[in-house]
Amino acid sequence: MKKPPVTYFLLTFLFLVPSLFSCGDKETQKTDNQTNSPIVHTLIFIDKTASVDVKKAFVAQKYQQTLTSIIEQNFRKAGDTFEIYYIHENTSKGRTLSLTCRTEMEDTEGVNATDMEAIKTAYDLSIRKERNFVIQQSLNRLKTQNDNASNLETNITASIPVIARLAESPGITKVYYLSDMVESVKNGRDFQVSPPKDEAQAEEWAKVDAEKLKNYQLNGPDISMILPFEPTSSSKENNPTVTYYWQKLFEQLGVMNVTEM
Repeated sequence: MKKPPVTYFLLTFLFLVPSLFSCGDKETQKTDNQTNSPIVHTLIFIDKTASVDVKKAFVAQKYQQTLTSIIEQNFRKAGDTFEIYYIHENTSKGRTLSLTCRTEMEDTEGVNATDMEAIKTAYDLSIRKERNFVIQQSLNRLKTQNDNASNLETNITASIPVIARLAESPGITKVYYLSDMVESVKNGRDFQVSPPKDEAQAEEWAKVDAEKLKNYQLNGPDISMILPFEPTSSSKENNPTVTYYWQKLFEQLGVMNVTEM
C-alpha cells in the first residue's frame, strides 16, 4: 500500500491530536454539564517490550503529551476511572495503575451568581489536583523500564479480554494503545517475523483471529492506536498492513471507531 507523503503525517499529528484529546491545560474547562454526563472509563496499554524505546526523544515527547491530554479530557468528575496496563508477555496481568475520580460538582440549581462562581472554583481546584496526581503517576509508569524476560514477547491480543470486561461497565469506554502494535508471541501471530503481506491478507487473518475471540464482544468502545513512529519512518518500520490488521480485528469484535496516530 502506498504510504502518504510526509506532509500528510505532519498535518495529521498537528491537527488530529488536539481534536481527539483537546488542549487540557485550560483551568476554566466547562463544568456545567459534568454532573449529568456519562462516566468515562479510560484504559491505556503501554508497550513495555524491546521494540518500543520510550527514552527516544520523539517517542517520549509524543507519549507524554498524549497521556497528559487523555487525562485532561477524560478525568472530569466522580466515578470516572483510569487504568494502565503494560503490554508484554503477560499483558492480561499487567495492570500497573487503577484510579477513580472523587471530585464531585456540587448541584448549582437555584444558586446565585456568587455562590455559582465559588462552586466552580472549588471544583476546578479539586479536579486539577486529582488530574495532576494521575498525570504524574502515569508518566512514572511510562518511564519505567522493563528489563525482564517479559519484554521479549508482545501479546497485544491478551488486551482484548481486559477491554471486554471494562466495556460491560455502565458509561463510555475509551481505549488507547501506546504501542507499535507489532504482535510477537510464540504461540500466535509474530508480525516481526511474518507481517501481513498486504491488506487482503491482513483482513483475512483478522477474520480468522476474530472467530477465536468471538466470546469477547467489545460493545463499541473507542480505540486509538498511538504509534511511536516519526513522520519520516519507512513502511518497513511502520508497516501499514499491521495496523490495518488491528483495525479489521477490532471491527470484527464490535468496535465502531478505531483511530491510528
